[in-house]
Amino acid sequence: MQDDTYYMNLAIEQARKALAYDEVPVGAVIVSDSGRVIGTGHNRPISSNDPTSHAEIEALRDACRTMGNYRLTGVTVYATIEPCIMCMGAIIHARAGRLVYGARDLRWGAAGTLYDFSRDERLNHTLEVVSGVCEQETKDLIQGFFRHKRSK
Repeated sequence: MQDDTYYMNLAIEQARKALAYDEVPVGAVIVSDSGRVIGTGHNRPISSNDPTSHAEIEALRDACRTMGNYRLTGVTVYATIEPCIMCMGAIIHARAGRLVYGARDLRWGAAGTLYDFSRDERLNHTLEVVSGVCEQETKDLIQGFFRHKRSK
């Protein structure tokens, strides 16, 4: 859990980068089984004009470049918010071993809240999921962003 908190704080730093660009503050970090950060990403669909530029996708792309492979067997994906359907699909395709996330996503969550792709045995890969790491901080970050947007 101590390592999970450390890496989640790195993902929170990524989320703050998204916030600085007025993007929804979601961040992700991918860590190898040896504990090395191999990928980072933050939301950027608005600035990139790309609906697939979610934090998890950006981090997966970065990790795949780092490893020279689209298969990331055994890695842990840290995401500040529960991944959506698209991101869970990519995480499963990459063969990640573990997903650790902060706050649940009641509208899009595909790791147990709305859907649970992580344990669906009809898919070709399942993975361990740990939720609630730095939950309050990740929740406050995203809720503060939307509260600010609505007040304008």
